[in-house]
Amino acid sequence: MKQLLLNGKPIGSVKGVLFDKDGTLSYSEKHLLYIAQLRIQEAKRVFRQVDSTNRTISRLTELLVSAYGLKDNAIDPGGLIAIASREHNFIATATILSLLGINWSESIKLTNEIFLSVDKLEGIDPQIQIKRYLLPGVKNLLDNCLENGIICSLISNDSKKGIQNFLKFNELEKNICSFWSAEHNPPKPNPKAVKELCKKIKLNPSECALIGDADSDLLMARQAGVGLVIGYTAGWATPPLLNEHQHLIHHWNELSIHPNRNL
Repeated sequence: MKQLLLNGKPIGSVKGVLFDKDGTLSYSEKHLLYIAQLRIQEAKRVFRQVDSTNRTISRLTELLVSAYGLKDNAIDPGGLIAIASREHNFIATATILSLLGINWSESIKLTNEIFLSVDKLEGIDPQIQIKRYLLPGVKNLLDNCLENGIICSLISNDSKKGIQNFLKFNELEKNICSFWSAEHNPPKPNPKAVKELCKKIKLNPSECALIGDADSDLLMARQAGVGLVIGYTAGWATPPLLNEHQHLIHHWNELSIHPNRNL
């Protein structure tokens, strides 16, 4: 096992590290904000088919903005669009439609239309293809892990395709050996998601660290028996407020690997 150092001081030994993606490995706020805005526009469009009153449309917008966690052209790092899966975003959107007087089956139908309309823009609208670049210092740490034999995996509420595209775009196929997506069963933040990912990489959770930017991820890690639970705060315009971590980092250069320490 290799010793992890936080600002030069040892915090524990690991064989593997499980990383969150959006807001942890990558700056994703601009992309997710645009997706949320498009879904709100589409929701207003389809809602006018059943209720065209300005008052109701205004209320729909207000509820979706609040639910998605949008504020001042930024995203609440603890909000729905930032940390929840597509399925949970779908259910929340349908619920808001039902609160405004649409029956549940119609709410599901309209929400499906909203999400598919935005999906179709991929490959057409250049704004929706905003790339999720790595945050400063990430690649250096991942390369150091690879050099020291530490297994790196990714656990995210993105789709399999989204994760694969992210890894390919950032040339991380050699660094990230495996991943767990929203399409795996169960998805995070179920602690079993961590346990199943650890099985894939043939490690015990106690031999791993998990690094994430949301308390839901950090609590999941603790419940799964992960050895080191580390919060990361620099992936959003508004830093997340975290409470479930054992250690906290604000920049990737704070974390390093002891060059010769094998335990």
